[in-house]
Amino acid sequence: MTAHARRTSGDLRDRAGGPGARTPSNSGAAVPVPTSPLPQGPLVHRLVPSPAGRVHLVEQGSGPLVLLVHGFPEGWYSWRHQLPALAAAGYRAVAVDVRGYGRSSRPAATDAYRVRELVDDAVAVVEALGERTAVVVGHDWGSSVASNAALLRPDVFRAVATLSVPYAPRGGPRPSTVFASMGGDEWFYVSYFQEPGRAEAEIEPDVRGWLAGFYAALSADTMPGPGAPSPYFTGPGGTLRERFPADRLPTWLGESELDMFAGEFERTGVSGALARYRAMDRDWEDLAAYDGARVTQPSLFIGGELDASTTWMADAIDAFPVTLPGLVSSHILKGCGHWVQQERPEDTNRLLTDWLAALPPAAC
Repeated sequence: MTAHARRTSGDLRDRAGGPGARTPSNSGAAVPVPTSPLPQGPLVHRLVPSPAGRVHLVEQGSGPLVLLVHGFPEGWYSWRHQLPALAAAGYRAVAVDVRGYGRSSRPAATDAYRVRELVDDAVAVVEALGERTAVVVGHDWGSSVASNAALLRPDVFRAVATLSVPYAPRGGPRPSTVFASMGGDEWFYVSYFQEPGRAEAEIEPDVRGWLAGFYAALSADTMPGPGAPSPYFTGPGGTLRERFPADRLPTWLGESELDMFAGEFERTGVSGALARYRAMDRDWEDLAAYDGARVTQPSLFIGGELDASTTWMADAIDAFPVTLPGLVSSHILKGCGHWVQQERPEDTNRLLTDWLAALPPAAC
């Protein structure tokens, strides 16, 4: 393991580590449905088989496979800026709708949303596309899926990049116990989401309005200022939305883009997306054998300076020399909030493509 260094350049605060490992898997196929053409070729929509039934994905470009996994409450469209950039750089970029979202399967059982199940979906995508290996990139909940995919299936996932949420090995008390102890008389948002039906009752009567407020609450240019009530908590009998900014969108989110996100959740509801929070205790049980486990493949982290994920989890970032011995670099984008690849697409694309270009070639 190399020493953990820090340096400053432009609007990035970087943390660097050392090199790591790589890996292989199988095959399958699906029928392409081309949409609007872009300079690097068309976006191609596919439905491919998965353990739950199907995964909807969107791909662009050719070359080594880069699998993009979104977080809450998003979808494949959150990678709209990365698909053409990665394609132009010589990669086969594939953004999925995670199980429970969009046109992917939405099982009813909460246990179906355990991270092991989502890793199985990721492997199924790689195989269905006829590839043996992939680089996996995740944001928010997708970061957890990506890091656990690298941990559980190093034969398939040869490198991993996490955005917003840093890798933290399984350990400590049961998650629901930890979250229930936060906030005193108030509800922490994770505990709020874990109660079946409660968040649905708040969100689904006005999906578009709720999403607009949630995106704004976590964006650098629209988040509540210092001293304002935290949008991550709600009082007894209250709602999260009461603390979201109203009547303004962050600069990265136009009306048509908000329509795209909202349209999907208006069609599917939000229970599938929220089930990920409700499966956290099961993850803790499933991954007991991986307590404190390191992810050894080449890795990258990109976080936002103003994102609560990077401040609450600063200890996890500081632990990267131990937990991510293959870390190539870690970057905190100044003046950036939670939606890293959408708030700062050019920086994110540059960091991703530079990192990818330096990786060892994929095994044949």
